Amino acid sequence: MISLIIPTLNEAQLLPQTLKLLDKATRQKFAVELIVSDGGSKDGTPALARKLGAKVISSKKGVKQNIAVGRNAGAAVARGRVLIFLDADTKPRSWPELFSAAQQLLLDKKAVAAAPRFAIAPAERKIADIFWLNFYNLIIFIQNYLGLGYGRGNCQIIKTESFWQAGGYNPDLPAAEDFDLYKRLRKLGRIKNLWGVLVYESPRRYRRYGYLKVNKLYLFNALSLIWRGKAWSKRWPRVK
Repeated sequence: MISLIIPTLNEAQLLPQTLKLLDKATRQKFAVELIVSDGGSKDGTPALARKLGAKVISSKKGVKQNIAVGRNAGAAVARGRVLIFLDADTKPRSWPELFSAAQQLLLDKKAVAAAPRFAIAPAERKIADIFWLNFYNLIIFIQNYLGLGYGRGNCQIIKTESFWQAGGYNPDLPAAEDFDLYKRLRKLGRIKNLWGVLVYESPRRYRRYGYLKVNKLYLFNALSLIWRGKAWSKRWPRVK
């Protein structure tokens, strides 16, 4: 079984678009369970997720939940042997392509996790997107090829056993929790590059803040984690 875990917070508008092409037949073919881990939405996201066939895990009332906590909560109830953590505004080019890659990961005894390739969907793509997303993909490919370990948080594919062995996401990190987890996973085994598996991420963060500011946040948080053991950002800015 594959567990698809989507953390949400007020994503009623985007969630149906993300899951639009994930039909029941595909889920049955690949034995996929859909888990939505909600952080206290006020826009009806949990009810909508249930209508879309998801098992919904809601944060405790009055308890603020960051994305690391949300992902861990989803993993805690997952029954699959492999976990796919997917952001609510992110979707694969092909669901069968993504699930097939997850199944292949289980067959690779040396690999503990995988990192797909990212792009902006053609309908929303600009020239700057092509440059920057290819740059991100190249960094991921090189780091994993050299055995350093990296995978962007928009879509992370991890063997369940390895996820818990590594300790899951650090709930104290408001940012760079994805970077931190893959560094720990690399100590357990190989991070597999999935160059042929394409995932479309939303450009909304880049459109609002611009690539230079977003890259500064990525870099400062990664370096702070390496040198100080904690994130540079006190919170990760949300976008609507």
